[in-house]
Amino acid sequence: MNKKIKTNEVFWCKNCVVMSTRPRISFDKRGYCSACQWAEKKKKIDWKKRGIMLSNLLKKYKKNKGYDCITTVSGGKDGSYVSYNLKHKFKMNPLAVTVRPPLETDLGSKNLNSFVNSGYDHIHISPNMSGMQKLNKIGLIELGFPYYGWLIAIHSAVFRLAIQFNIPLVFFSEDGEQEYGGFPKKNPVYGLDYVVSRYLENGYEKAIKKAKLTEEEAYWFKMPNKKELKKLNLKITHWSSFENWDPYKNYEIAKKYCGLQENESLNEGTYTNFSQTDQKLFPLHVYFMYIKFGFGRATADAGIDVRRGAMTREQAKQLVLMYDQIYPDKLFKEYCEYFQMTNNEFLDNIDKWANKDLFKKENTWVPKFKIK
Repeated sequence: MNKKIKTNEVFWCKNCVVMSTRPRISFDKRGYCSACQWAEKKKKIDWKKRGIMLSNLLKKYKKNKGYDCITTVSGGKDGSYVSYNLKHKFKMNPLAVTVRPPLETDLGSKNLNSFVNSGYDHIHISPNMSGMQKLNKIGLIELGFPYYGWLIAIHSAVFRLAIQFNIPLVFFSEDGEQEYGGFPKKNPVYGLDYVVSRYLENGYEKAIKKAKLTEEEAYWFKMPNKKELKKLNLKITHWSSFENWDPYKNYEIAKKYCGLQENESLNEGTYTNFSQTDQKLFPLHVYFMYIKFGFGRATADAGIDVRRGAMTREQAKQLVLMYDQIYPDKLFKEYCEYFQMTNNEFLDNIDKWANKDLFKKENTWVPKFKIK
């Protein structure tokens, strides 16, 4: 973070546990974060009207043969839920697409297979692993973002496939800028510019150039050109734009109808066991989030649960205190092998990204602040 932060100036949402250091977050006069403001607004939205908007959109892209739309899936709760609704509630013919993550987990592979076997046409894109590793390493070192290459590919590769299969409608799950606090789009249907500015922070082209990828390595990481996009008239949207988004409901549907299984133990850094279980780089991603901004995976999960009415703010605070500081060192050896770093190089990179205004170094980085 460029802006110097004084720990006595850090504050938390008065309703949930979102921290003031979260990028693009805002607060109202009550001290409610923009995610909580959206949760309140959702209670007043005419979701029946939004459902009609969705039905009209789907009618526009419904085909007599072939695939009507693309859904982005990992085998987890959200993509499974969206795919299930499109196929069974709206009688669409979706093509489910997965971009293979780095350091895939056994549970992630099992859940994806269960999803496919529950009745979906599916394509598994495996971008060049050398290219993925190079981009992820640049993300780790220069952005503190250890799966940046994969983040690029879950957009660029999906859009490339849409062009190849002539499928102009792509569904992602929830709009994080709206659900979790940020600068949400005004229109439910959007284009490539929004993806590049919001999700890739306008840096993906620089990362590809710096990685010196060959044409073969770079293929799935490069966005389609304007001519291709104009010809297809690609439209992108989030399911959460049309429905009152509830991740736990998604989990229940995915478990019942798509074979979703949970971790046997709790996920690293949080009190849940049923989301983001497909890749081993995710615990590192949320640890970097913690040392850069002061909040981790438990804060994110607890904020969601407070906003959906599943727990009180006091309960959420206790869970944040219990889990946010978890140090994912059990995976460090595997991380060093993947990023081709020595242990010291890897630890030095962690130290480089730790926010010294918020943390002090003991054996690990410990917070100077305490949630209030």
